[in-house]
Amino acid sequence: MRTIDLVVFLAYLIGITLFGSSFFKKNKSSSEFTLGTSKIPSWVITMSIFATFVSSISFLALPGNAYITNWNPFVFSISIPIALWIAVKYFVPLYRKVNSPSAYTFLEQRFGPWARIYVSVCYLLTQLMRVGTILYLLALALNAIIGWDIATIIVITGVTVAVYSLLGGFQAVVWTDAIQGIILIAGALISVAYILFNMPEGPGQLFSIAVANDKFSLGSFGTSLTEPTFWVVLVYGFFINLQNYGIDQNYVQRYMASKTESAAKKSAFWGGVLYVPVSLIFVFIGSALFSYYHSGAASLPVELQQPGMSDRIFPYFIVNQLPPGLTGLLIASVIAAGMSTVSTSFNSSATVFLTDYYKRYSKEPVSDKKALRVLYISSTIISIIGILVAIAMINVKSALDAWWKLASIFSGGMLGLFLLAAFTKITKSTGALIGTITGVLVIFWLSLSSLLAGDYKWSVHLHSFLTIVFATVAIFLVGFLVSMLGNRKRDHLSISES
Repeated sequence: MRTIDLVVFLAYLIGITLFGSSFFKKNKSSSEFTLGTSKIPSWVITMSIFATFVSSISFLALPGNAYITNWNPFVFSISIPIALWIAVKYFVPLYRKVNSPSAYTFLEQRFGPWARIYVSVCYLLTQLMRVGTILYLLALALNAIIGWDIATIIVITGVTVAVYSLLGGFQAVVWTDAIQGIILIAGALISVAYILFNMPEGPGQLFSIAVANDKFSLGSFGTSLTEPTFWVVLVYGFFINLQNYGIDQNYVQRYMASKTESAAKKSAFWGGVLYVPVSLIFVFIGSALFSYYHSGAASLPVELQQPGMSDRIFPYFIVNQLPPGLTGLLIASVIAAGMSTVSTSFNSSATVFLTDYYKRYSKEPVSDKKALRVLYISSTIISIIGILVAIAMINVKSALDAWWKLASIFSGGMLGLFLLAAFTKITKSTGALIGTITGVLVIFWLSLSSLLAGDYKWSVHLHSFLTIVFATVAIFLVGFLVSMLGNRKRDHLSISES
């Protein structure tokens, strides 16, 4: 790694840590730690929502995927505006009305404590796995770029994020998110410009090679449910994005931190919509890299052309093709994408622990001073566990993959339960509970079907993207129908008794 790139890289790490930690004096209460103050500008909340959605996985995986295949992953982004419209119209006003820092208070009001516990446990488990996965994959990318030991990179990046998110609280998270969002956009645009103007025969050659190899295709428009066709990815994207923007604690905190409901709606919408053109830039980079390396402008090592190595192509380009200084900036971009997501998980997980567990089940009134102490302690513990999960992935990745799949199985029931609570008048929890159990069983069934023999009579072979789709629909429909039947039965008994 060249000296100037190392200087840029270290300057970013030190600078973002000092800046985030500078908000320590403004964390005088638990409310400021979890929601900040009313003085946070709307554009900061907007950029924070955008940066929370983008992780280092997106920054590296989208170009890698587009390099190997086409623009099929971009179809996921096309569904975002539809999901955002529903989230902005229905969910943002709902959370502002409930007026709780936790997204899951609403579920207890509708269906009782079990719903709040179930979803909050799923959330915390998912966030721990998410933090570990992002830190681990970020370390893999940086290992390829700068050559440092993977465990060392995990500890450095994890501790860096933990320090400023712990000391600075929510304000540090959203402000650093905003800066990191700007940096990663700048890094992506610089990469596009460099490739365009360094093609041997000019920018036009990039497009001619990409078109000749069908690199701008959005995928098959067929009706198969076993392949990631345009329609499968579009439907999957809608459900995942509705889950993200509609019920995810990471975003709900930002809705609640906005000055007004109108400001929250605008930040939610524009923060989400911004990801659409940025993800387009990411997939364009993948196609551009394909044209760049197939034009003879540079050569790609044989080992990076093997299956499963696509995520390392963009890092290789950053290190070996970009001029000194720009490499350091792009490394900072990769780190920014990961740190923004991880810092959000640390803060939101601590918020859920305090609101949904400590305050909810404390036998004595919790003073604000004690609540702030709980937030510090829980944030530290969550940070440590996340870092340990990432380190454990180095040697026992298969075991942690199993935990990740288990967390995904249970978290798959979250969206259906929220839709049932928000869009029906069901007041009894029995129908919701039966619907949730049904949804989880559907997820188990569809997940295990891919492992069963093709002639097994109960196996169903669908693309894994459709699992959350069928599970969500099952929870909503079963929960609604069971409740309706229960109400009719009670009405019938009342008439008979009279």
